[in-house]
Amino acid sequence: MKEKSRRFILVDILYISIMLLPILIGLVLTILTKPQAEGITITGARIFLRVSMPLQSLLITEAQIHSWLVMISILGLCLYLTHGLKTRQVRSRQHLAEWIVEKVDFLVKDSMGEYFMGFSAFIASILALSAFSSLLALFGLYPPTSDLNVVAGWAVLVFILITYYKSKCGPWQYMKSFTEPVPFLTPLNIISEVATPVSMAFRHYGNVLSGAVISVLVATGLQGLSRLLLGWLPGFFGGIPFLQIGIPAVLSIYFDVFSGCLQAYIFAMLTMMYVSGGFPLELYMKRKTQKKKLEVM
Repeated sequence: MKEKSRRFILVDILYISIMLLPILIGLVLTILTKPQAEGITITGARIFLRVSMPLQSLLITEAQIHSWLVMISILGLCLYLTHGLKTRQVRSRQHLAEWIVEKVDFLVKDSMGEYFMGFSAFIASILALSAFSSLLALFGLYPPTSDLNVVAGWAVLVFILITYYKSKCGPWQYMKSFTEPVPFLTPLNIISEVATPVSMAFRHYGNVLSGAVISVLVATGLQGLSRLLLGWLPGFFGGIPFLQIGIPAVLSIYFDVFSGCLQAYIFAMLTMMYVSGGFPLELYMKRKTQKKKLEVM
């Protein structure tokens, strides 16, 4: 038993390391590569490498690297929560893992219906990836959700799923859906279809980026105000930005934690709504039943 317990603890340490090491790597990489700047600096993801390609160069950016670091951390968290699953004497981490699964299953069932219960893992992945990406800002790292290219990639993937389920009743039915409810609305329906991934990407990206910009502006303004009002203090006390203590932290709790998690939830809800809402389930089940009858005959 002692040998098993020792081995279990070592595996736990390994999984915790997989969770935490990517964040440490991101911090070290940021410290070593980020140039020193004075005043307000609001920039996009830094480019680390350019790979020559036939059409255009492939850019390896800060957002891409941090996205991979987040995925590795999420992998470590999942391995840790599911390590040593039991039916008796259940650990608290297993209760947490079961609670997460139950809540996501309920969310998918309530929003999409029984047919889409297989989407639970995908929706959980969207929630985790989006929320943890935004939470990187708490560590002073560039959040991948502040890069339009990253969020646009997610939106394109969701758009492919939407188109796939809309086409499950055949291409003719998919084309016919653009003429509903009346044919003269076809141009607007086509524009609406194309606008879906665009609106999803810009909504998520814009809300996360605006929060980061507001936080930087407020922190910089408080630093200047502190120098103006309290610069008369003797010695090094005059250079301490007292007004920056506390207020930026409160803003960070809202913009990085609450708003980041909220945007993850909204993106997941829009994914479920668009996929299930565009799928003609009744018609699909009717066609499936008719096909089975023909096969029997």
